[in-house]
Amino acid sequence: MRLAQAAGIALVAAFVTGPAVAQGPQSVADIAEPLFDSVVNISTSQEVTGRRSMPMPKIPEGSPFQEFFDEFFDKQQEQDNRPRKVQSLGSGFVISEDGLIVTNNHVIEDADEITVNFNDDTSLEATVLGHDPKTDLALLKVEPDKPLKALEFGSSDALRIGDWVMAIGNPFGLSGTLSVGVVSARDRDINSGPYDDYLQTDAAINRGNSGGPLFNMQGQVVGVNTAIISPSGGSIGIGFAIPSEIAMHVVDQLREYGETRRGWLGVRIQTVTDDIADSLGMDGAKGALVAGVTDDGPAEKAGIEAGDVILSFNGEEVPSMRDLPRMVADTDIGRSVDVVVLRKGEEVTVPVELGRLEEAEETVLADESTGSDNGSSETEESQTEVLGMTVSDISAKQREEFDLGEDIEGVLVVEVDPDGPAAEKRVQAGDVIVEVAQEPVATPKDVADQVAKLKEDGRKTALLLLSNGSGELRFVAVRLED
Repeated sequence: MRLAQAAGIALVAAFVTGPAVAQGPQSVADIAEPLFDSVVNISTSQEVTGRRSMPMPKIPEGSPFQEFFDEFFDKQQEQDNRPRKVQSLGSGFVISEDGLIVTNNHVIEDADEITVNFNDDTSLEATVLGHDPKTDLALLKVEPDKPLKALEFGSSDALRIGDWVMAIGNPFGLSGTLSVGVVSARDRDINSGPYDDYLQTDAAINRGNSGGPLFNMQGQVVGVNTAIISPSGGSIGIGFAIPSEIAMHVVDQLREYGETRRGWLGVRIQTVTDDIADSLGMDGAKGALVAGVTDDGPAEKAGIEAGDVILSFNGEEVPSMRDLPRMVADTDIGRSVDVVVLRKGEEVTVPVELGRLEEAEETVLADESTGSDNGSSETEESQTEVLGMTVSDISAKQREEFDLGEDIEGVLVVEVDPDGPAAEKRVQAGDVIVEVAQEPVATPKDVADQVAKLKEDGRKTALLLLSNGSGELRFVAVRLED
């Protein structure tokens, strides 16, 4: 009994006197005090015309109150349709003495008037120098009477999970509010845009904090507070900030050009799953699988092909599909970079000269060119069952039945066994098999022969390149049947 008690005391002592554990700063007052004057409240107003929000009640026919209700709701609708000002609040922070201010795009979007309110109760009208919906950043300019106190960006890349951070902003209009927490996670994708790479923090962030700074313990801006997850609308300890490494690059472009100028590769990519990696003989799921290339885009001109797996870009490894768009966007337009791809089991280095994304997006609007009528003649259909699918040549009748474009060639899936391996990957009737194991196929026999060869080689999956009726391509790795 005494031994057990002694052991328990020893354990407690070891826990108390063991390796020192960082408890966080006793106070952040000295760090925070000089920062408040650089964090601003941003109020916006927008003129809108509303619609009647109150539904007309159902009144029994012939009711003596009919005329009264008609008159009341007609007046209500007339009032609701009058233009009125809508106010909103957000946060921002000063980055130059001459009046440059960073905030979120959604804070100032569609605003007719933007007012920046400082900690000393000074208010200045602001103009928008540039904004970027893709990263939700905006750059404002005010004309101060005296130099402003600018904040300094720090390195978000240096942050580790568990590092202390603090947020200053205007939650619910309460200006100059400070909250403290830690970095809860990094590299968060919350599906808000193509370049999601958020810092997650449990520092309290609420409505009105949007656009405000997230600081490290040196008083440097390491993030721009942007979003929260909250069923109630208030903080539950899950907030997100745009990392400073992303924000600095975008802000520099907005300052210099008034717009973003992102690199463009001209590929449509998809995730390399474990099944796809296995079907390609890769040692793990990594990189970005090229599902298609843009006509006359940088990738096509350089010789990148559908089915290539991009392993590295400009000397940096591509860990996953979602990393590649950010890497390309952050690269200078017109620059020649080396892209390493895996093609039919071999690594190939392809030099590519990047285009500009914004110009490509403007051009893309139109040219959905009509397919040339080189049409399939009506021939006797050949069918084969493979991988839980019935596949067939494409006849003119089937092209019409499945609404296939005239330029789509390959082997048509006419039926899918709901319990077969193809159904597991959501292959459906009307899909067209363009390639099997990165080899083009033109007949059902081609498909069957390629699958048989894969089985002979001991492969567990068959990588299919599929096209839908409009020509959009995707890769799926289908389990080979025993």
